Amino acid sequence: MDARLDYFANPLGAKFLKHINSAGHALGLSALPMSTQELVKIRASQINGCGFCTDMHTKDAAHAGETQQRLNLVAAWREAGVFTEAERAALELAEQGTRIADAAGGVSDDAWAEAAKHYDEEQLAALVGLIALINTYNRINVIIQQPAGDYVPGQFA
Repeated sequence: MDARLDYFANPLGAKFLKHINSAGHALGLSALPMSTQELVKIRASQINGCGFCTDMHTKDAAHAGETQQRLNLVAAWREAGVFTEAERAALELAEQGTRIADAAGGVSDDAWAEAAKHYDEEQLAALVGLIALINTYNRINVIIQQPAGDYVPGQFA
């Protein structure tokens, strides 16, 4: 299967990706724990049906030492006891931030308050940016039908 468009080779697409990759780099340097960042990226990608990003971020997380058990349970995080309260708050915020069209009120005050109990303002800013950014990547890859499965950890580093 081939993508509908080689977004990486397209001059405008490549320029756009350069800018959003810079944003991703800034978020990666934040104080938000890297394991939390990967869990959020995985969960949003699962919700959006983005195979490319799900493949990438599960592989990157495993490469960074995330356990297979936790990776297997991201989709069912509410029923799994392997995530910390802080991770659960981040995953809830990620789900609500990804599904904003599904709820008239967007992200609930309760979800925000729970995240704010576990993360400082810089980490919250990183979490909001990360949720927005992964949703952007997901939409690009879903629209162009970017194939999944061939990603190698660190490939885009």
